[in-house]
Amino acid sequence: MPDAHPLLRSFGRLKSRPIKPRQAALMETLLPRVRIPEGPYAVAGETWLEIGFGGGEHMAAQAGRHPGVTILGAEPFQNGVASALRHIDEQKLGNVRILDGDARDLLARIPDGAIARAFILFPDPWPKTRHHKRRLIQPETVAELARVLRPGGLLRFASDWADYVDWTLARVIAHPAFTWTAEGADDWRRPPADHVTTRYEEKRLGDCAPVFLDFLRA
Repeated sequence: MPDAHPLLRSFGRLKSRPIKPRQAALMETLLPRVRIPEGPYAVAGETWLEIGFGGGEHMAAQAGRHPGVTILGAEPFQNGVASALRHIDEQKLGNVRILDGDARDLLARIPDGAIARAFILFPDPWPKTRHHKRRLIQPETVAELARVLRPGGLLRFASDWADYVDWTLARVIAHPAFTWTAEGADDWRRPPADHVTTRYEEKRLGDCAPVFLDFLRA
């Protein structure tokens, strides 16, 4: 049977180094309890979404700061999922739910206007021109984000690749539902007050200083 969403697939490695024994155990015991189930996802109460949570530091920190918020996270990279489970276990977080797969599959199952905040922090930049079609930010994904975010909801994107910043800004503001909130250069050069620095961000692997783009859902 052909793939109904041929472009909605993950590229690159899904696993790199061996997963540590403790984290591997959590993949067996904790992940089934926090995994987002298949089928339409019923959202209740204040719900945030992090797409591509990496090692889970940001997601776990936000969940700890906001215990009344349910945070959904999606990440296809298995080492990242294992790391996030460690954070969830150590901090005894009961308000995180995980999809160990492609976030775009989850977006399709979320009701309209169900998400209050969405985070896309330092996604794979796919810098080569021939690979740009693999980038997460595409018009179709922006349209899905506009659908699931509630009016007044916030979409935050961050990257340390200048071309991807320009790419994202052009595609998000092209959608009539989104408004870029920046009023001056400091609004994108400085991390937002509630931002949590991740390990990837600290590595500075891109070609520019981190840029933060906040968009308001009309």
